[in-house]
Amino acid sequence: MKNNESGIFGRAYERHVLPRLINLACGTEDIAAQRRKIVPAAAGRVLEIGIGSGLNLPFYDRARVDRLWGLEPAESMRRQAERRAAVLGMEVSFLSLEAEEIPLEDGSVDTVLVTYTLCTIPDVERALRGMARVLAPGGQLLFCEHGRAPDPAVRRWQDRLNRPWGKIAGGCNLNRPIAELVRAGGFRIESLEEGYIPGPRFLSYESLGRGVPG
Repeated sequence: MKNNESGIFGRAYERHVLPRLINLACGTEDIAAQRRKIVPAAAGRVLEIGIGSGLNLPFYDRARVDRLWGLEPAESMRRQAERRAAVLGMEVSFLSLEAEEIPLEDGSVDTVLVTYTLCTIPDVERALRGMARVLAPGGQLLFCEHGRAPDPAVRRWQDRLNRPWGKIAGGCNLNRPIAELVRAGGFRIESLEEGYIPGPRFLSYESLGRGVPG
């Protein structure tokens, strides 16, 4: 009975509580400032990986976007994004699969945007290779992610907290080396800005950049 109750609680937490917590945590002004730096650069046919509750939507330069796909496997998050898109009057084609299973043809996208998502994807290298696959010649990957800090003391805390943090934060990893993962996923990084933003240091070291396949 206890296991059943635990399972019911876990499912309720994931469906009803976690999406609201993620929306709040990823919707702070400091994170919004990061979004403002990267999202407006998305152009052409755009695929956003992990669109979540649609927090990036207000920052798109609509004059530069021809089409927008939003990939999000969590139904509760996707519904929030659908509501936000409707309020903003934006047309978004939502995809319900995981990031490792991008259902688009090779070379069909001009920009892939991924923000605060690489931390949660189980097979992140496979997902990044899929992003490279769908990019057309001359296409770009825009990314903004929190990850592994350069300071040994901070890294030790990230390693200690990683497992319990992941259990309450939807599988989020604190200690992924973002730039290294992007390169391993088949990209050459052309611009990269790294540093701490305001917040707990174990959670606030960010990598913001642009990559191209190759």
